[in-house]
Amino acid sequence: MGEQQRAYRGLEIARVAEVIAGLPGGAPGRRGSGYRVAERYVLTAAHLVQPPLATLRVRFDADRPAEWDTRAQVVLHSGPADLALLELTDPPAEAPPVHHAPRYAVLPEADVTLSVTAVGFPLFKMREDIAPALRVPGGTLGRYRDSCHVEGTVSVLSNRREGTLEVAVPPPADEVGPGRSPWEGMSGAALWCDGAIIGLITAHHRSDGPGRLAAVRVQRWYETLAPAELELLRIRAGLPQQPGPAAARPVSAVADLPHPRSPSLDSLPHTLTLTDLRDLVDALTALPTLRRPNGLDAVLESVDPRVAAHRPRDDRLRFEVYGVLRTCLRYPGTLDGFMAALRTWEEDSVELRRVDRAAAELASRHS
Repeated sequence: MGEQQRAYRGLEIARVAEVIAGLPGGAPGRRGSGYRVAERYVLTAAHLVQPPLATLRVRFDADRPAEWDTRAQVVLHSGPADLALLELTDPPAEAPPVHHAPRYAVLPEADVTLSVTAVGFPLFKMREDIAPALRVPGGTLGRYRDSCHVEGTVSVLSNRREGTLEVAVPPPADEVGPGRSPWEGMSGAALWCDGAIIGLITAHHRSDGPGRLAAVRVQRWYETLAPAELELLRIRAGLPQQPGPAAARPVSAVADLPHPRSPSLDSLPHTLTLTDLRDLVDALTALPTLRRPNGLDAVLESVDPRVAAHRPRDDRLRFEVYGVLRTCLRYPGTLDGFMAALRTWEEDSVELRRVDRAAAELASRHS
């Protein structure tokens, strides 16, 4: 693959960073996200590394075979742009090399809604489990934040005065505690469109609801940063003198592309646990139909009545959905009926496509 092709590859999971800032005096630290844009440099949100700091570490591939971390220092900090550039001060020899900077792009001022993605480490992905996924040797019971791969949309003309992009995302199913945002820790995640960084997620405005995030636009960096700061980003992070527009297709065009329907789930074992079903539960709880009051009851009216009669009840949607799935697994054929009923209510929504992908992966693993 040539250098030009590599430069347009887009988001690479091995370069997604966890930013861990320790504060003086034993005060609770801050956690956030970032992206490794060069061999020794990571972009993140400035408010995560607001001084004074006692420690600053950056971690990659946590609890995976390729995990590594390093100390870091802040070499650029802009409050108005909520942008920081971190230098990795002692990366280990086994740290994977970075061969190219990401592509950066600005969005045109147009009446269009575009598809975007981001990966970060929000608070609602807190888990308490043995070291995840591969169960690394010596893994012990503990708390950790798992990664969150967000697929959303940006309506370009929103939030122009603030200089941010309004990112519509599937809302988390449950609250994480009074006065806490479930999206804490997502700040600093690079926002991607058409294989290019178009901004950094920096805020969750509670007044916008749990399904909206704000990302500072790349264009805002050019309007806010001093010439010396822009030059530093050009040299260290590969920021061009002026990025070109993202050659992105409207969501309406993307929605016309075919996608695989979820396969039959009738052969799944009835012993599946919440850990096994987690991805499907997460996708289901983001469906607008199920988030409406009594939405789950309305869907179940067209499913085998044994499911509605025997499912456990819970005030939390996540556990309600899990209970429905577990009940369906006890009655052959009802889980496929439940999925078919959801498709009638949702038609072909973006959220339903995520459900189909999660169901296909579940069937592949366990059928």
